[in-house]
Amino acid sequence: MSRLFRAVIMGPPGSGKGTISERIARGFGLQHLSSGDFLRENIASNTEAGVLAKTYIEKGLLVPDHVMTRLLLPRLEEMTCHSWLLDGFPRTLAQAEALNSSCELDLVISLNIPLETLKERLSHRWIHQASGRVYNMCFNPPRVQGVDDITGEPLIQQDDDKPEALVARLRHYKDVAKPVIDVYKAKGILHTFSDTDTDRIWPYISSLLSAKIPTDIADAQRASTH
Repeated sequence: MSRLFRAVIMGPPGSGKGTISERIARGFGLQHLSSGDFLRENIASNTEAGVLAKTYIEKGLLVPDHVMTRLLLPRLEEMTCHSWLLDGFPRTLAQAEALNSSCELDLVISLNIPLETLKERLSHRWIHQASGRVYNMCFNPPRVQGVDDITGEPLIQQDDDKPEALVARLRHYKDVAKPVIDVYKAKGILHTFSDTDTDRIWPYISSLLSAKIPTDIADAQRASTH
């Protein structure tokens, strides 16, 4: 069997991780694993870790490292035959160390987007709370203003996407992410991309992955997802 390929994508809120992850999944056959999706699935299914995570979220607190690792690592252990791209985990050094003890990463993509661009994107961001679907009023608006395309339910703007909370939130990301980025830089697997536009970053990411992922992996993965 071909060797597997495991990658992580990092970036602050509003950096375009979700958009780029979807393009990588389509173009290179990696399974896109979103920590936010896992969190919502576990909460909806009332798993032990999901119930625990919900108690923190309802209090407006970040889900702690030990709960996130309990959610994510068993899922990764199930995927021994798949190449994947992990989005939203690890966020902290403790999470990175837990992931490192579980598997060997081939590549880490870090999105470095200017603060003003992030503030602009996030101030136009609305979400469908139940599913986590994200809309941007500038470049990805809902078909009908204010409501989700699929359910027709109202969209909300999260408190931490509002201008007054944004700068503190982005600063917190930078402080927490720096030691994680330093670990991957020291391992020689970190690749950082900077721009204000996802479409301008994408060709560079695409050519990096074309060079890094053996063709047989991409072909095999794409075949297994059809």
